[in-house]
Amino acid sequence: MADEARILLLYYSRHGSVAALAERIAEGVESVSGALALLRRVPEVSPRTEQSDDPLPISGPPYAEPDELSACDGLILGSPAYFGSMASPLKHFLEQTSPLWLSGALIDKPAAVFTSASSLHGGHESVLLGMIKPLLHHGMLIAGLPYSEPAVVNTRSGCTPYGASHHDHPQGAPLSEDEVRCARALGRRVAKLALRLKSSS
Repeated sequence: MADEARILLLYYSRHGSVAALAERIAEGVESVSGALALLRRVPEVSPRTEQSDDPLPISGPPYAEPDELSACDGLILGSPAYFGSMASPLKHFLEQTSPLWLSGALIDKPAAVFTSASSLHGGHESVLLGMIKPLLHHGMLIAGLPYSEPAVVNTRSGCTPYGASHHDHPQGAPLSEDEVRCARALGRRVAKLALRLKSSS
């Protein structure tokens, strides 16, 4: 559909917690009439060659192509927290988007971020803010989670005003109710913004 808002959920997930958040965010996106969630991953990167070790995924969502970013109406990035930073596979993918930056393909599109860390002080907000930086360089419009969302105020685990997050402790812990609410709220917010921007263009 020409008026459909395509929201790209692009993430890296090693142990599954970021993927679980992505699925809940996708539910939020698709709860908005006229919005479609597209789940995409980035492959592993070899520290020796900086090339993908697995050119095709065995299962789960397909790997993203940079051109899919220019075709989307909104972008939501996700990564686990590694020493307070995004995972290198996602950073490596973003570093290949210079042609999109040169063409201005992502300017004025809504974007958001999400993460998972194994401790409450493991860098949730640091990782989210780090992922926002390249989106700002692309001229995107950043959407966080306002405090009008009750789960942002009530959470005792993940969820921040900078984006959705998960406290993954012990490893493999399910998302808390507040984390699920925040993830769905983030998806809804980006979908609604994308639809509003498409209708006004």
